[in-house]
Amino acid sequence: MNSIPRQEHPKPQMQRSDWMNLNGEWDFDFDFGKSGIDKKFYEKTELDKKITVPFCPESDLSGIGYKDFMPAVWYLRKVTLAEEQTKGRVRLHFGAVDYECQVWVNGQKAGSHKGGYVSFVFDITKLVKTGENIIAVYAEDDGRTGLQCKGKQCSGFYSAGCSYTRTTGIWQTVWLEFVPENYIEKVQYYSNIADATLTIKAKTIGSGTLRAEAFFEGESCGSAEAVVSAGNAVLLLKLSRLHLWEVGKGNLYDLKLTFGEDCVNSYFGMREIAMDGYKVNINGKSVFQRLVLDQGFYPDGIYTAPTDEILERDIHLSLAAGFNGARLHQKIFEERFLYHCDRLGYIVWGEQGNWGLDYSDPRALKSFLPEWMEVLERDFNHPAIVGWCPFNETWDYAGRRQDDDLLRIVYLMTKQYDTTRPCIDTSGNFHVVTDIYDVHDYEQNVELFTERIKKISSEGVIIDQTEREPLWRNRQRYNGEAIFMSEYGGIGWDEEQANFGWGYGNRPKTKEELLQRYTGLTNALLDCPEMMGFCYTQLYDVEQEINGLYTYERKPKFDMEIIRAVNTRKAAIED
Repeated sequence: MNSIPRQEHPKPQMQRSDWMNLNGEWDFDFDFGKSGIDKKFYEKTELDKKITVPFCPESDLSGIGYKDFMPAVWYLRKVTLAEEQTKGRVRLHFGAVDYECQVWVNGQKAGSHKGGYVSFVFDITKLVKTGENIIAVYAEDDGRTGLQCKGKQCSGFYSAGCSYTRTTGIWQTVWLEFVPENYIEKVQYYSNIADATLTIKAKTIGSGTLRAEAFFEGESCGSAEAVVSAGNAVLLLKLSRLHLWEVGKGNLYDLKLTFGEDCVNSYFGMREIAMDGYKVNINGKSVFQRLVLDQGFYPDGIYTAPTDEILERDIHLSLAAGFNGARLHQKIFEERFLYHCDRLGYIVWGEQGNWGLDYSDPRALKSFLPEWMEVLERDFNHPAIVGWCPFNETWDYAGRRQDDDLLRIVYLMTKQYDTTRPCIDTSGNFHVVTDIYDVHDYEQNVELFTERIKKISSEGVIIDQTEREPLWRNRQRYNGEAIFMSEYGGIGWDEEQANFGWGYGNRPKTKEELLQRYTGLTNALLDCPEMMGFCYTQLYDVEQEINGLYTYERKPKFDMEIIRAVNTRKAAIED
């Protein structure tokens, strides 16, 4: 059991006791000709190579370490099930597979999924048997087509600029879940602070009575139940003790859901988000969002943290530097990370890894929207998520402008599904319809940067309308929304001073010069009464990009007490 990596339950908000972690050694092979389906690889009983799941084959931890392009790959795993495990329903979960995958169980098709960032599940009850079973997984991946999201995965062989080593195939935990015939399929939580109530919307398979009981620090503080009608139920749970989820203080309630023989352990946080002019209020209080860019890359696991402790560590490194949250940049992070954010009161923005998608192509909507809606559904209940950002920097693709309707439709669908959070249509550029007007500015001259920020108060203008013409002409317009400097800084620093890698603008000659620049840029944002938050680029170096406050190995480059003192100074917009 100790040889299984990432043993912890991958879905803390829907945790059942009867489950089986399938991480560890799988058979593996490349399929450079994408001919394995024709050759019926799914009927094989073994493959030529071995791989350690959930690490992608590009990573060192996978045992493969192949860095070149892989058009398609195969996985094979034998699983022995006891008779008791096959009596109810058997569900096969994948945390994430990049990009398009097909799954067979005992040579029979279980299902397929398109999208490299979000979780999915197949009911394989009719395909499994007591004793040995064989699971086969086929994954295709090509981030150069313009029709799939690849985030920061590099389109060339060598990592360059702000693009890094690719991820192909399985990169999150795979597991089996054993549930009764009637079970809870999904739930949504809506908190009402004024009434100290939690509304639970549930979808079930089968009929019966759904019951929910809430606990805070082990003490029961409310319960409710409802009869399921046509697979749906709505419960209103009144809390006898109200504890707010706050920045820096998770105050999570445990929640036990029972539906016949099915029992699910979950949790929730009581918090509300509301726009108030330039302010973004959390529980009625203006909170300046001191965020840092977190890209979720690891030297040995690439997209996948080696352990749960290492996954959580980045939050603590950020908190130590005086940040209260992060933009989870160009990647959908795994649910375990969001659980730690929930628990620690660490605010985050959910963002799809949209780079690589051709925004001018009408087919982009078909590629983007289904997976994005799966993201919204999967992560809706996480109190740490304070906003959505489906796109980042929708630059022209091969000289063609974005299709504004693509951004508009995705924004409207996001707001239709989730009425509880703000949505930024595309971070930085080019805005079409947005709740918050965010900008990116990597100006390194403190005086020039400060002058730009002061124009917001004195002239009511945003930098990209005045400084970046003609690129921005007729592309986006500021309409009085809350303002967010969602990327700035990016100051490069090489610990060895060997001119390795890159950062934005001119590189400081000394640490003292860098810290002075950091202080000046950040103070300009904290002092702006229209600014609701900032996001510094970035928390740690990633491969050749060396503008992190920590190295890629997560070693501090600077005295974090100095950084912390700068970041935690009260902002003009704060209550």
